Amino acid sequence: MARSGGGPDLFASAVEERLASRAPLAARLRPRNLDEVVGQQHLLGRGKPLRVLIASDRLSSLILWGPPGTGKTTVARLIAGATEKAFETLSAVSAGVKDVREVAERARARLGERGQGTILFLDEVHRFSRSQQDVLLPFVEEGLIVLVGATTENPFFSLTGPLLSRSTLFRFEPLDGAALNNLAHRALDDKERGLGNEPAKIDDDALTHLVDKSEGDARHLLTVLEVAHALTVQDEREVITLADAEAALALRSVRYGDDDHYDIISAFIKSIRGSDPDAGLYWLARMIEAGEDPRFIARRLFILASEDVGLADPQAILVAEAAARAVEYIGLPEAAINLAHAVLHLSLAPKSNSVISALGAATDAARDRGGPVPIHLRDAHYRGAQMLGHGKGYVYPHDDPAGWVPQAHLPVEVAGERFYHPGRHGAEAAFAAQWMQRRGEDANSDDAAGDDDDE
Repeated sequence: MARSGGGPDLFASAVEERLASRAPLAARLRPRNLDEVVGQQHLLGRGKPLRVLIASDRLSSLILWGPPGTGKTTVARLIAGATEKAFETLSAVSAGVKDVREVAERARARLGERGQGTILFLDEVHRFSRSQQDVLLPFVEEGLIVLVGATTENPFFSLTGPLLSRSTLFRFEPLDGAALNNLAHRALDDKERGLGNEPAKIDDDALTHLVDKSEGDARHLLTVLEVAHALTVQDEREVITLADAEAALALRSVRYGDDDHYDIISAFIKSIRGSDPDAGLYWLARMIEAGEDPRFIARRLFILASEDVGLADPQAILVAEAAARAVEYIGLPEAAINLAHAVLHLSLAPKSNSVISALGAATDAARDRGGPVPIHLRDAHYRGAQMLGHGKGYVYPHDDPAGWVPQAHLPVEVAGERFYHPGRHGAEAAFAAQWMQRRGEDANSDDAAGDDDDE
């Protein structure tokens, strides 16, 4: 049956409606016991450490670290079914300090009333700020809560040392091709939970393509496989072809991988530098939705405030600092508002790259043409310094009514060189005009002002 009746958009909409009518394939196929888990045999195979701890219900706090779609949340669900402890779940994306304290209160009451311990599964634990992790730490230390944290980020960078030192780290590996093939065939053959309630077969080249593009991510594989199957059913066919696989990959949202990480942050910075607040907000939203570390975003804004705005708006760096502090003290999701505030301020601010240009020029001079400190600028406070002539000829600017005196401050090797060329925009133009006036120079000269070509 040919695809027709309204073009690719209507066809894609029909597929989406079909997929939305039932639970996602990845959810339907979620393992019901440890034997059904695909991959991670170094942790979950017979006699392996994590399996032993789960089976014996002797878990202490642990961190499950690995790429998306490798089974971290699945294992947490299996822990919930195997333990006699109460099992509570929070997501660090939406939970805050109040939620953690409420879990701790329930855990304390549970322990006191019936001697039952509590396991807290904290998904995306890397999204907790340091202050939020510090609130959690005492409950883990005293054993009131057994923490099971899941993270895609390196915990040695994203978690505090005290919290990490009190947890056992289990690293999940991307699934290999054999494991993904096994999972795909399970989806095709399972009449109850998989795709098998409708005719479902797949060409070898189509399966190979999907497995290769899944990059070890089981959830990605199952999502795209389900879309490819919906395409074949829509066309009243039984076999998923390579064309279906490619179409399914195109319909699915682009994965936020390492390449996207660098490309999106580049687009983010260049949008703000280009004074485009809408684009700045869009790329900010893309990063937050993809699970980017908000501290990374805040650091980039902090750098941008000096690199691209600088003295054109002296308040910009304070706004960036405030956003960074909000990320640490508040955390997501609320701190997204503070990040958006900073993005808008920095986008709308006048721009100047004079700070980074001046630093670069001064650094080159310091490396290439270093020289001794002029005698009148040397420290004259210690005993014997005046005998050496230190400080002789230095004029104290505050003694002059103007608060400034003409005086050399550079070594002779770089005397007369100009590193700082003020920008022509915003507050910097006014600051520079006063500075140039004192020096008896024309503030509008090309030598005095920077070109701000990067704007």
